[in-house]
Amino acid sequence: MAPGVGRTSDSPAPRSADVARVAGVSRKTVSRVLNNEPYVSDDARQRVLAAAGELGYRLNHAARALASGRTRSIGVVALGTAGYGTASLLVRIEHAVRDAGYTLRVVNTPDGDPEGIAGAVESLIEQGVDGVVVSEPVVEGEVPVHADVPVLFLGAPPAFDAARTLTVGVAAHQLARVATEHLLDLGHVTVHHLSGPLRWYASKDRLEGWRAALAARDASEPPVVEGDWSPASGYAAGRELASDPSVTAVFAAGDEMAIGLIHALREAGRRVPEDVSVVGFDGTPVFAYVTPPLTTVRQPFDAAAREGIRRLVHAIEKPDTDLPPASDPPVELVVRGSTAPPPLHQG
Repeated sequence: MAPGVGRTSDSPAPRSADVARVAGVSRKTVSRVLNNEPYVSDDARQRVLAAAGELGYRLNHAARALASGRTRSIGVVALGTAGYGTASLLVRIEHAVRDAGYTLRVVNTPDGDPEGIAGAVESLIEQGVDGVVVSEPVVEGEVPVHADVPVLFLGAPPAFDAARTLTVGVAAHQLARVATEHLLDLGHVTVHHLSGPLRWYASKDRLEGWRAALAARDASEPPVVEGDWSPASGYAAGRELASDPSVTAVFAAGDEMAIGLIHALREAGRRVPEDVSVVGFDGTPVFAYVTPPLTTVRQPFDAAAREGIRRLVHAIEKPDTDLPPASDPPVELVVRGSTAPPPLHQG
């Protein structure tokens, strides 16, 4: 650090004028750099950033909010649940929002119903957020609200009007298809499906991916068994499916349901994977250590959150420009011990 430039614990907080002096530029240039505005040379930008770092200068977000009309905050509407998928996506959204230089405000809805979502959105807008994220999973239905800020829908189609609506998928359809194809590739003649609640978009995407995989292989489509994401509903489905000797493969729309399903199958004398193979959905880390370790598809929480927030911030900061091209989230199958070729006597 250059002599006379750094600050001690007793020094007053540096101002933008100090940054301008050290960088050898005008205060306007400092403002443009720190607000990520165009029309600044690369050399000037680097000098300003270096001077700000050297001085320990922090941008006054409150002052910038007054000047720009923005609060540098993004609101999230999320389900009030501790489920692994929902909670993990929310954590990744928080990281992406923070890395983009914004603060996060969260409003939970108990059931994700349209009225609850409308109330959550109105609450966030009243707090002055610059944009809103409606986080997957979301119950279907038209939401009676209009947002005058950009709104990102993660994992669901737009459910209400906004100043600008954006959608980013979480690859649920593709993941479900890969899970089903894995079981068909092992030699199973068809795959049964334990779905989530069918009124949820998250369930429907996974259901359609399962159906697409079966149709592509001309495999028969068994009746769907509906669960509610809980291990208990998986256990109930397992008791039902265990009585049918033709069932040799099941794709469960959630890892927790898959674990309940496996417990019921084994309790009924159906071995996993020797008699019945099971694939889950989410990539819950702890289920790598159950018996048998669960084969699953891992949701791309981080990639989806970062892609979504990247596009939302663009819509906030550059409202009159086209959105950047979207990138597809990764699709990852994690093969473990709960899947195997079918028994020789299948049928």
